[in-house]
Amino acid sequence: MTDPELDRTCINTLRFLAVDSVEKAKSGHPGLPLGAAPMAYVLWDRFLRHNPADPGWADRDRFVLSAGHGSALLYALLHCYGYDLPMSELQRFRQWGSRTPGHPEYWCVPGVEATTGPLGQGFAMGVGMAIVEQHLASTFNRDGIPLVDHRTYAIVSDGDLMEGIASEAASLAGHLGLGKLIYLYDDNHVTLEGPTSWAFTEDVVARFAAYGWQALRVEDGNDLEAIDTAIRTAQADTTRPSLVSVRTHLGYGSPVQDTREAHGEPLGPEKTRQTKEKLGWPLEPTFLVPDAARAHFGEARARGSAWQKEWESIREKLRTSEPLLAKRFDEEYRGMLPEGWSAASPTFAPAAGPVATRDASQKFLELVGPRLPALVGGAADLSPSTKTLLPQAPDFSSDEGAGRNFHFGVREHAMIGALNGMALHGGVIPYGGTFLTFSDYGRGSIRLAALQRTRIVLIFTHDSIGMGEDGPTHQPIEHLIALRAIPDLRVVRPADANETVRAWSMAVEHPGPTALVLTRQKIPVLDPSVYPIAMGVARGGYVLSESSPAPPQVVIIATGSEVSVALDAQKSLAGRGVRARVVSLPCWRDFDAQPAEYRDSVLPRGIPRVSVEAGSTIGWSRYVGADGICVGVDRFGASAPGPVVLKELGITPEHVAQAADQAIRARGAAAA
Repeated sequence: MTDPELDRTCINTLRFLAVDSVEKAKSGHPGLPLGAAPMAYVLWDRFLRHNPADPGWADRDRFVLSAGHGSALLYALLHCYGYDLPMSELQRFRQWGSRTPGHPEYWCVPGVEATTGPLGQGFAMGVGMAIVEQHLASTFNRDGIPLVDHRTYAIVSDGDLMEGIASEAASLAGHLGLGKLIYLYDDNHVTLEGPTSWAFTEDVVARFAAYGWQALRVEDGNDLEAIDTAIRTAQADTTRPSLVSVRTHLGYGSPVQDTREAHGEPLGPEKTRQTKEKLGWPLEPTFLVPDAARAHFGEARARGSAWQKEWESIREKLRTSEPLLAKRFDEEYRGMLPEGWSAASPTFAPAAGPVATRDASQKFLELVGPRLPALVGGAADLSPSTKTLLPQAPDFSSDEGAGRNFHFGVREHAMIGALNGMALHGGVIPYGGTFLTFSDYGRGSIRLAALQRTRIVLIFTHDSIGMGEDGPTHQPIEHLIALRAIPDLRVVRPADANETVRAWSMAVEHPGPTALVLTRQKIPVLDPSVYPIAMGVARGGYVLSESSPAPPQVVIIATGSEVSVALDAQKSLAGRGVRARVVSLPCWRDFDAQPAEYRDSVLPRGIPRVSVEAGSTIGWSRYVGADGICVGVDRFGASAPGPVVLKELGITPEHVAQAADQAIRARGAAAA
């Protein structure tokens, strides 16, 4: 039996912890917590299977606050339900060094499942989490042993549902039949600017029904039993994801209820007083948790402990019946790699001819994939072009949950958002591919991958004007520097097939996101018995070739397909008696992290430098210096065969050799 008065006290506790946090910070969003607290309370109190004492419990339900501007509500929930978030942190909301930032950040507080705030991102990440639940359940569950059996919930907002990424992700989730995915839609009819009717008048419930979701309505966001019934109905349909549209009121109970003023501004002392009086809440003390509410919230720990013990007994059954499978689950969920997983990595010989780095990537997946079952992924409708299929594995679908090949459709933003959610869930190492120029379509999700340090691999092929005939719409120019500008994103542009294999191995081992930038066109293969490829790629950059034992007169620095151009330029210069060093610099980030002594040994001071990369020259001055020369492309490309485009835009050995001569002359003139 529920106690309506106790429920009301608990809901108001959540509301006013949030309001008081915003008031003390003089910054934040009180509107969503005031309106959405009832639905959050029903979900957390009656349905969410979680254990505050062990927030990382593998089979917990996941909860994502996609409407991340309402973070004060999430922090109130975490504090009240017994997570490691003391009241002092609520009182330091949005302050330097606090664990309660303005929008939820993964790792900042146990119980925050994802970094949200950019609208629509949490929606897509939740879809990724539900995908992994379905995949792991199909892979590891056995009759009578439901090792993986949980749900993914989220609270989403009007703003979330306006964003294109949410539409992409919703379409994908409906197609895949993610029946363990349940979203509560905070339908409050107000956005930051004003009424949603100014820009958003569609029938959301009908739209989601068309996507293949079970779409439900709750007419009164304060009707706890109606919310309860809707969630139970959603749980009962395991063949479709569910959206529960809950009609709420932004800033409920405040003088600015249902207005834009309730969205993103503190209520202020007077309006806070009026709101507390209207809802029957004491004016003092602030940050109040009544004893009855504290005791009721505290019951979650006992429930969580019991649920986890029940699950551990299920895991023990699997250990008894199939010990190797249970061991594999434990290791893959912890992100461990199988012993000897990389032993099948391919090696490419120069004598076999040139190889596109996208093809080398495909060969890695083909040979290593069977040894690395946690590796799953696909492409945004481009698998034949990005070479991102695991040839021996089935496709993931509503009928084949154990499938490892994913068809994300033409949905770059949702694909990368889902990859983030897949990684955050745990148990898989997800990857996804598209053309480099389309990385712009997924940039918001790429940025969150870096911010959360999700262990994902992004495969960006067709990496330069060298792709040719598709023309400037498909030829990336500014994309490399744009990706390199994202903190904590490892961007690797390998010089050949063997650098690609090494880069892939590093990406699998890396705890954060990696972008592999690969060619469509075939390029020469470097001989691993001659060049220190494995060590060099691991350090981000290395001396690939010296034309003479004597110190070089010029250093040519290149990445990707342009490394072979630099080597040809080196030969041309050597024929005229000019000593040139060629440096392969596949990853700026990793090279910059090396000790100064190593960096200086690769790029010695006082020697002129030339960079060559078939893209924007922005940023290269950090390596070539103020008097160095950058050979690149600072304009859009053109539609023609790749070699023609490269020649016309100056990415040739002849042009690089001329630039080297010019750099040497300039340094000599300056010295004189």
